[in-house]
Amino acid sequence: MTQSGTPDAAGEPAELRFGAGLVDVPTSWEVSTSETVHATGRVISVRRDQVVPPAGGEPFTRDVVVHPGAVGVVALDENHRMLLVRQYRHPVGYRLLEPPAGLLDVQGEAYRIGAERELWEEAATKAADWRVLVDAFTSPGLTTEAVRIFLARELSAADEVYDRLHEEADMETVWAPLEDVVKAALAGDLHNPILVMGSLAAWAALNGDGFDALRPADSPWPAKDR
Repeated sequence: MTQSGTPDAAGEPAELRFGAGLVDVPTSWEVSTSETVHATGRVISVRRDQVVPPAGGEPFTRDVVVHPGAVGVVALDENHRMLLVRQYRHPVGYRLLEPPAGLLDVQGEAYRIGAERELWEEAATKAADWRVLVDAFTSPGLTTEAVRIFLARELSAADEVYDRLHEEADMETVWAPLEDVVKAALAGDLHNPILVMGSLAAWAALNGDGFDALRPADSPWPAKDR
């Protein structure tokens, strides 16, 4: 069995392992034409690309939602309770329980600084210990949006409270044991993707190699840095 992702002589798929092929590979196929077909002037735009696959494949068209990216914060206290906000989300018609999170919409802002800002704005909280928990593309067949989820610990109340607007003006802040958040996510009771990914990753780290084994908060982020 090969490590390249191609079947071996027996026709069996390759088995990939951590540190040996189990990694996403940056690749760019040729784009013959590209145009912005809709610009909202707000967060997103829609780009239409004519993609030319390698080895003479048939060209095809893809519409891409261009997004600045986002950061989320799994904030845990000393009892492994997770800090959550409940926020109305108009597109899906739910008030969702979510970790503090927000757009990377400040030009040149470091990712950790953006996460610190969101934790303060949405939950009036600051943290002394920061780690990278997990990186993800939210919907890679549709949008360029990438999200970095941080783990924040050693929490304390912020000195100032942010003046929230729009959906955020109606937010409430709650605590929930991390174990219960994981159970609720697996039961289908919680749906926010940053919450689901972040809580499961935090639970895996807590019950695996430990939080100290996570990446430093300033670790490279190839999805956004390239």
